[in-house]
Amino acid sequence: MTKKISKDETMFHLMLLPTVVVLLIYNYFPILSGIMISFKKYLPTLGILKSEWIGFDNFKFIFSFPDFKRALINTLTIASSKIVMELVISITFALLLNEVRISFVKRTVQTIVYLPHFVSWVLLSGILIDILSPRYGIINQILGLLGIDPIFFLGDNQWFKVTVVITHVWKEFGWNTIIYLAALAGIDPTLYEAAIVDGAGRWKQTIHVTLPGISSVIILMMTLSLGSILSAGFDQIYNLYSKIVYESGDILDTFVFRIGFQSAQFSIATAAGLFQSVVSFILIIVSYKAAYRYAGYTII
Repeated sequence: MTKKISKDETMFHLMLLPTVVVLLIYNYFPILSGIMISFKKYLPTLGILKSEWIGFDNFKFIFSFPDFKRALINTLTIASSKIVMELVISITFALLLNEVRISFVKRTVQTIVYLPHFVSWVLLSGILIDILSPRYGIINQILGLLGIDPIFFLGDNQWFKVTVVITHVWKEFGWNTIIYLAALAGIDPTLYEAAIVDGAGRWKQTIHVTLPGISSVIILMMTLSLGSILSAGFDQIYNLYSKIVYESGDILDTFVFRIGFQSAQFSIATAAGLFQSVVSFILIIVSYKAAYRYAGYTII
């Protein structure tokens, strides 16, 4: 028996129509257009439909292009370093902060480490450029007092990746710390009591009770991070890097931006972007399957 749609339900459906139209125009249409451009020799004067179809030539070009290979390696290196360091520092800091028994101090520290997460990289990059300046920056002034020569953190290929990873972790580790603290609060206190009775000290309690108690959350955070392995942080890199550190700082996002918007090679840029999106989509699927298998995490 077919269910009759009421007048109220029809009105609700009509209210959704503007949202659906906006999604189609500003989300799905650009995606389909980008896919078509990546397989064509796109010329703005001819438009998408009239531009010449060249198949996989754009993909063959980017895979043989040294700058693309360099950007891919930099992306994987920077993103994986961020994930690992953020995981280790967040867990360590959460464990230490969990031992603080004065609630006021604990809440204050949580707020302090959490606040940088909400600061835009546009603002933060300006602050970092001043702090890390080889001539006037406070970091190099301190190094000078210790007899160490000034370091051009944002202009030296040996230091740029390290600087990017450290500043990212400093900005974002507070977010993960809050998640791990919530997980720590859910551990059954009787497990610690039993460990104390068995003669376990703080270290053994951490190894045998605390870490196993939050292992599902750790696995979940690790697996969900796989989806962002090809996203090393466009906002941060773009606002901090320059031509002299392209060798160590150019990532896929900035490569696509330079090729597409600065060099007007739209087909090559969309091909590189499509490659990044497809691989990221596959990694997201893998990460969610892994999160479901090892941590019991489901979207629904």
